[in-house]
Amino acid sequence: MELNPLKDKVAVITGASSGIGMAAARQLAAEGVNVVLVARSADKLEALAAELGDRATVQAVDVGDRDAVVRLFETVRSRFGGLDLLFNNAGVGYSNAFENSTQEEWQKTIDANLYGVLNCTQLAIPLLRGREGAMISSVSSVGGRYGLAGWSVYNATKFAVVGFHDALRKELGPEGIRVSLIEPGAVYTHWGYNVPEDKMKERRDSLEALEAEDIGRALVYAFAQPRNVNVQEMLVMPTKQTTP
Repeated sequence: MELNPLKDKVAVITGASSGIGMAAARQLAAEGVNVVLVARSADKLEALAAELGDRATVQAVDVGDRDAVVRLFETVRSRFGGLDLLFNNAGVGYSNAFENSTQEEWQKTIDANLYGVLNCTQLAIPLLRGREGAMISSVSSVGGRYGLAGWSVYNATKFAVVGFHDALRKELGPEGIRVSLIEPGAVYTHWGYNVPEDKMKERRDSLEALEAEDIGRALVYAFAQPRNVNVQEMLVMPTKQTTP
C-alpha cells in the first residue's frame, strides 16, 4: 500500500513523554516528520529527543495552561513557519465513584482532556491554514461513546471531545483542514489514576490489549492519506474486547 510521503512535514505531539504520544513521535520521525514533543516532563522529552535526533524539538508545556500553549505555538511559528499535524494526545483519567470524587480530580481531568485539546487546537488552526493535507487528530476513547461506572468525569470529557471534533470538522473542512479522531479501546500504557496496577494489567492481558504502536500506526495511516481524504473517526479495539 502506497501512502503520501510525510518527509519534512511538521507535527506537534502532546503527551509525547510516554505511551501513545511517544510511539507516535517515533513513527512520525521515522517517516521524516519534524516532531515537536510536548509534555510536562522535560527530562523524559529530552531522552526521547536524543533518541530521535535532529528532527525532534522539546517543549515542556502543561497543555491546560493557556499562556504556556500560546508560547508553544509562537515557537512553532518562529521555527517552522507553519504546522501540518496537531496530535492532541495528552490526557488523564481518575477512576472513582462520582460521589467520592474530588474537585481536584475533576479539574485535572478537564484541564488535560478538554481544555488541553481546546487550547492547542485553537492556537494551531492559523498555522495549519494553507498547508496541503493539514490535519488535527485527537485521541478520545471508547469512553467517548460508552459510559463506564467509576469514570464519569473522564467520560464527560471524552464525550465532549467527540462532539467538539464533529463540529470542528464541519467548520474547517471547507478550508481543506482535516479533523480526525482516534478512539482506542484497551491499550498497554501507563494510564489510569486510582486503579491498582495489577488489576489494570490483568484486564489488559485478558483482552490481549493493544500496544501504543498500534495507535501510532493508525495516526500515520490517516495523516498520510491524500489531502482530500479525511479518515474522520477510527475506533480501534482489541479483537477480544467486546464491551467497553
